[in-house]
Amino acid sequence: MSEPAPTLITEDEVMFYDTDCGQVVHNLAYLRMLERCRTKLAAEKMGMDLAAMAEQSLFPVVVNINVNYKMSALYGDTIVTTGRLSKLDRVRFYFDFEMRRQSNNDLLITSQHTLALVEMPGAKIQRLPADWRDRWTFDD
Repeated sequence: MSEPAPTLITEDEVMFYDTDCGQVVHNLAYLRMLERCRTKLAAEKMGMDLAAMAEQSLFPVVVNINVNYKMSALYGDTIVTTGRLSKLDRVRFYFDFEMRRQSNNDLLITSQHTLALVEMPGAKIQRLPADWRDRWTFDD
C-alpha cells in the first residue's frame, strides 16, 4: 500500500552572519537552509543512510535548483521550511520547498530541486530504487 510522499518541516533562526549590511538575508543563507531541510528529508523520511551510501560510493547529487524569491527575511526572523518529495522518474527525484516567516506566515521563497543518484568514481547515474515508486503517492 502506498503512503503519501514524504514531507519535513525545519526551522532556522536568521543569524547575523546570514545577513548583509542591511540585515536582510542573503541568497546563500536560504540555500544553506534548503540544503539542511532536503538532507534531513532524504535521511529521516526517505530512509537514505547517507554514511552507508558514501561507503558504497553512491551519492545523491543536485542536478538543478530553482529558487523564486518572494520576500526578504530579516535578522532575527525564524524561517520555517517545508520540503516534500514531489516526483520520481527513472533516474531523477524532485523536491518542492516553501520558506515562510514564522511570525506572520509570509511566503519568502519557493524552490524546486532535482537530484540524481550518482556512483563515484566515474559519475555514473544510477536508477532510483524500484520500491520508491511503489512506496509513495504523489499529488499531480
